[in-house]
Amino acid sequence: MTTRSPAKRPPIHMIDTEADTLTDLALAQQERSPVVSELLIEEINRAKIHPANKIPADVVTMHAQVEFVDEANGASRTVELVYPADADIAAGRVSIMTPVGAGLIGMREGQSILWPDRDGQQRRLSIVKVRRAA
Repeated sequence: MTTRSPAKRPPIHMIDTEADTLTDLALAQQERSPVVSELLIEEINRAKIHPANKIPADVVTMHAQVEFVDEANGASRTVELVYPADADIAAGRVSIMTPVGAGLIGMREGQSILWPDRDGQQRRLSIVKVRRAA
């Protein structure tokens, strides 16, 4: 059994149009970012898909502001989940095509996920608060 077994991950939710866009993005980025592309596709495949007007309010979607804790070091961060062209780590905008970005999408407040970082180390990310763009 691999350590990336989706069976051990919490249930997640995605907006139908975002799932389609993210699938296209992950496929287009496969050569450049094979690990993140694979992780993102796995997450999309296991997500419960909703129309935008039916997605629960506490779910991380694109352009949501997410407060989370990295349990490895106890650090709390608040970031906005964005597409790669809008990423700016100094401004707190994290790309969906990073390990953290791919791990946050679809999660709900109160959930935690064991997720690989850039070095392949498993880290537990815990969602504290989600504020979605209006």
